[in-house]
Amino acid sequence: MPAPAVAAGSDREKIILETSQGRHEIMAEIARTDAEKARGLMFRRSIGGDQGMLFPYTRSQEIRMWMRNTYISLDMIFITGDGRVHRIERNTEPLSEEIIVSKGKAAAVLELKGGSAARFGLEPGDKIIHSFFKNAAAE
Repeated sequence: MPAPAVAAGSDREKIILETSQGRHEIMAEIARTDAEKARGLMFRRSIGGDQGMLFPYTRSQEIRMWMRNTYISLDMIFITGDGRVHRIERNTEPLSEEIIVSKGKAAAVLELKGGSAARFGLEPGDKIIHSFFKNAAAE
């Protein structure tokens, strides 16, 4: 059975991507529970260019993701605890079981439609602004 457009129990929040090309606002579902993190964007057939899913973790760690049952290509943005982009895995292969790792400690992963990181000019070191990173107070 296909997943609904928005996963049950998830909510959407504004996230700002601060890049050399400027500030870009997206609305992201927040995968707060282990079940929401395990399901992620699986079974989705599309995602908007200004949408995504944020996977916040309780501690910084090596994060491992995969594309099993995910039909759309994604950009996976691994983010440090202070909201800086650590690494980007661009244009992931749909339905792949290859493990994608953060290659260092990360506190969160932001998944965007494949090609979005390039479209926004997002690069390692850029800032992700959201209350999870405690850097949204000045917004």
